[in-house]
Amino acid sequence: QVQLGESGGGLVQAGGSLRLSCTASGRTSSSYFMGWFRQAPGKEREFVAGNSRTGGTYYADSVKGRFTISRDNAKRTLYLQMNSLKPEDTGVYYCAAGSQGLATTPLKYDYWGQGTQVTVSS
Repeated sequence: QVQLGESGGGLVQAGGSLRLSCTASGRTSSSYFMGWFRQAPGKEREFVAGNSRTGGTYYADSVKGRFTISRDNAKRTLYLQMNSLKPEDTGVYYCAAGSQGLATTPLKYDYWGQGTQVTVSS
C-alpha cells in the first residue's frame, strides 16, 4: 500500500503562485508514474500534470507554461509549482501514483491523496 498526502493549497489572488507538495509513505516506488489532478465543483476530475520515473513531464494544455511538476525521489515528494494562477484553476488538487506509465485518466492510477483545496480569487 502507498499513502499519499498533499499540502500547500490555499487562497491566492489571480496572478499569484502556490506550490503544492505530495509526500508518499508506505510501499513506495520511484518507478511509479506520478500525477496531479484537480476537480472543480460540479466537474469531473481532470489531469493537470504528470511525471515519469525517468523525469519526463507532461502537462494539460490549460496549464502549460504556468505550472511545473517535479519530484524528489529521495524525499518521496512530488511538487507542483503553480504560477500566474487564474480563477479557473480553482479546485481540489489531488496527487496520484500509478504503475501503468503515462496516463491522463484517473482510472489508470492506483493510489490517491485526500486532496488540497486551491482557490484563486479574481
